[in-house]
Amino acid sequence: MSTAPPAASAPRTPARVTVVGIGADGWDGLPDAARAALRGAETLVGGARQLALLPAACAGERVPWPAPLRPAVPGLLAAHAGREVCVLASGDPMFYGIGRTLTEVLAEAGAPPPRVLPHPSSVSYACARLGWPVEETEVVTLVGRPLTGLAGALHDGRRLLVLSAGAETPAQVAGLLRDRGFGPTRMRVLEQLGGPDERQSEGTAADWPPPAGGTDPLNVIALDCARAPDALRLAAAPGLPDAAYEHDGQLTKRHVRAATLAALAPAPGELLWDVGGGSGSIGIEWMRTHRTCRAVAVERDAVRAGRITRNADALGVPALRVVTGPAPEALAGLPAPDAVFVGGGLTAPGLLEACWAALPPGGRLVANTVTLESEALLADWYRRHGGELVRLAVAHAVPVGGFTGWRQAMPVTQWSVTKSLSPAAPSAPGDAQ
Repeated sequence: MSTAPPAASAPRTPARVTVVGIGADGWDGLPDAARAALRGAETLVGGARQLALLPAACAGERVPWPAPLRPAVPGLLAAHAGREVCVLASGDPMFYGIGRTLTEVLAEAGAPPPRVLPHPSSVSYACARLGWPVEETEVVTLVGRPLTGLAGALHDGRRLLVLSAGAETPAQVAGLLRDRGFGPTRMRVLEQLGGPDERQSEGTAADWPPPAGGTDPLNVIALDCARAPDALRLAAAPGLPDAAYEHDGQLTKRHVRAATLAALAPAPGELLWDVGGGSGSIGIEWMRTHRTCRAVAVERDAVRAGRITRNADALGVPALRVVTGPAPEALAGLPAPDAVFVGGGLTAPGLLEACWAALPPGGRLVANTVTLESEALLADWYRRHGGELVRLAVAHAVPVGGFTGWRQAMPVTQWSVTKSLSPAAPSAPGDAQ
């Protein structure tokens, strides 16, 4: 007689988790509901600075956040199972705060979401001090994220609020702005917003002076972006100048790149495989279309793979993932893509088959080539699966003696197709399968 194995027990969670937003004004700035939650909590969790803001009337056990924070959350909640837990967060807990992490962890455990009592965020305070409409102000966080992520948001005339990672962040931001040609940008650092020690420092990125006495770790940086006259202009749309990239000639050129991104049709949150990454331009410009777009660049050459990483940092998308190895072998284990671009190695055995198999229904595949052999391969796939087969020809005006003539670049054959939402027999050319 066999017996079924016992069911795995669900993770133990607290009786209730309440998240309280708190500002630099501490206890005095909290409403009655937040104060009552903190007084009644059996466990108080937060940063050391936040816990120090609470009076003795908050008698619960005080537990500072461990580091790294995210992996420690499930264990911490399990250690206080059955208790009333109150978590302290800076400002609005659901705005780049701990509220999201707690909600996800509790959902994974099958527990109800936390009760959230928000405080005005540092963004709300900063916009109030600056007179900036919140809905027109772009926010970039550098808390736990690479400094180079700021580069993608730099555009002449734009207002940005940068959530600082600490006292050194303003000087680091000023250095990045200078390196990216935005030295004339006006910088204002707002410290201890909403608290009794609130203050503001101002200067330009080109000559940023550390304020007397140093910068408080609790700061927000306001930028009025201004590009230097001689700096390369980088638009928000695909088709950046070729000069924006470090490359060895393996670069999808500007006009073909713009046409390729149009065929790939990125949408927020989607994932691209950039197979045969070269200099990384397709994956980089895919990610620049929206901050939630993701990309994996697959490149067999280690030198080029390193170049892709440097280009991604320079152009503000440090989250681009680079996989070094030959395709299709290097594609194994990658998360399923919403779109695939093949810019090289089309004739590698099994490459197109692997890319096609990985695409879900509705996914897009775009492949470019300049060789007759690869063109014949694309023509065969077009015959079998439909889509669109085009030839892109670009010519540039160049001096011819004392006159001007056209210099033709190598034509590019491009096949683009959307995978059918339901199985069907091959259709006539021009229809996607």
